[in-house]
Amino acid sequence: MTPVTMLFRSIGPYEIIIIVVALMLIFGAARLPKMGASLGQGLRAFKGALTGKDDVDISDDKDEKATSKTTEKESA
Repeated sequence: MTPVTMLFRSIGPYEIIIIVVALMLIFGAARLPKMGASLGQGLRAFKGALTGKDDVDISDDKDEKATSKTTEKESA
């Protein structure tokens, strides 16, 4: 076994709880969902780059909604 696999085998539920509480104290509860979302977008972009797909969309839904509202106002 490599040292890395030995490290991850020793992490149990109590250690995960301690890590989550420490992250909440450091970054705050409001920032954690944003950090998770950006991490997921980065992983999707990385996976798309590995598989060769160039159609990976990493933009926020908020940006798309804001641009659609402005185009609706302009067309009216």
